[in-house]
Amino acid sequence: MRILIENGTIVSDCTCSKGSVVIADDRIADIIIHTDNPQPRGSYDRVVDATGAFVLPGVIDTHVHFREPGLTEKADIESESRAAAFGGVTSYCEMPNTVPQTTTLEALDEKRQLAKAKSHVNYAFFFGATNDNYPLFQQIDRHHTPGVKLFMGSSTGNMLVDHYGSLLKVFETAALLHLPVMAHCEDTDIINQNMKQMQKTYGDDPPVMLHPAIRSEEACLQSSALAAQLARTFGTQLHIAHISTARELDLLGGNVTGEACVAHLLFTQDDYLSKGALIKCNPAIKRADDREALRQALTNGRIATIATDHAPHLLSQKQGGCRKAASGMPMVQFSLPVMLGLADEGVLPLERVVELMCHAPARLFEVHERGFLRPGYKADVAIVRRVEPYVVGNELVQSRCAWTPLVGDTLHWRVSHTLCNGQFVVDDGRFCADSRGEELLFR
Repeated sequence: MRILIENGTIVSDCTCSKGSVVIADDRIADIIIHTDNPQPRGSYDRVVDATGAFVLPGVIDTHVHFREPGLTEKADIESESRAAAFGGVTSYCEMPNTVPQTTTLEALDEKRQLAKAKSHVNYAFFFGATNDNYPLFQQIDRHHTPGVKLFMGSSTGNMLVDHYGSLLKVFETAALLHLPVMAHCEDTDIINQNMKQMQKTYGDDPPVMLHPAIRSEEACLQSSALAAQLARTFGTQLHIAHISTARELDLLGGNVTGEACVAHLLFTQDDYLSKGALIKCNPAIKRADDREALRQALTNGRIATIATDHAPHLLSQKQGGCRKAASGMPMVQFSLPVMLGLADEGVLPLERVVELMCHAPARLFEVHERGFLRPGYKADVAIVRRVEPYVVGNELVQSRCAWTPLVGDTLHWRVSHTLCNGQFVVDDGRFCADSRGEELLFR
């Protein structure tokens, strides 16, 4: 197959230029910038007119929960990779807190085989750390695994690593093997103490707007500070997931990098009043000044990547308050349109959106031949357009859970086409059900 994407605005490598992309089979064959070269000639099996559209590298979301195996009433690899494709996400790295947990080599291999059969876009899976499985790290194939996921705070799936000696071994072993560590950082003791205090006043299930007071700034900061200290002691490459407070940003630098998630960039604790438990996640969405600091960190170099922490639950499981309502929300389908909307608002340049969602994840985790529009790279492409404003409804949702916290919000961007390895997964808004992704490779 030879495909020509013509007359679009190509955004890659910090530039934004009118041009065309030539795809031959599964790779980008040429990038033709129209100011320097004539229009491409030749015969093509398919020509896509991208006039007025922006042509981006496919998004690499390094933090998703697709729930399979074991929790497939909420989501599975097929449904969530389809949602990813509708959002211009062509590659994902999935988390280990499934059932069973991805804390053995056998469980890791089972997920790889499931994705090979079912995933519509490219895939990889983090290996989960426990208090005693660090000896298995040396058997992990780094070329097929992005790294180790470490829960330093209890969250969905209860994979808490809470023994100090075990934390030392996780950071030391990962450093020796050059395995990146992504850490969920919240201090569980602080959270439990805060919950007990709130329950004395508000009862067994405190109102959801108290979630940021329970999963507090202090809980995040203490845990992130410990993780950063251990990473610097051993020289471990540490990526702190879903940073939610301004003060945590001061911990970043050198071998300690940080991730911002779309929900923490979009919402503040005031939004609990209108959206309730739909935006309940761990760590909690916090104050407006925390959101502002995170937004500034997108352009001042402190935040390294943007991800979603896409975490579907049944709508029935999102009912209740701080204790009863499940934490997590589906976001992978709408992350790129939301971030492009923030670019329209002047929060960050469009080129910076591409840097944080495509280029930086590829560089940080050393994803092979993806994340950029470059000749010779795999042809993972998202074509996006500004459109007439539209109100988000649950009928748009591709995720199996069939709801979104964005319901009622207005968006201005749509993904019209998603190509993965030169195959159309979304073609002018239509889903190509036979599409299959590939396993990501890491250098």
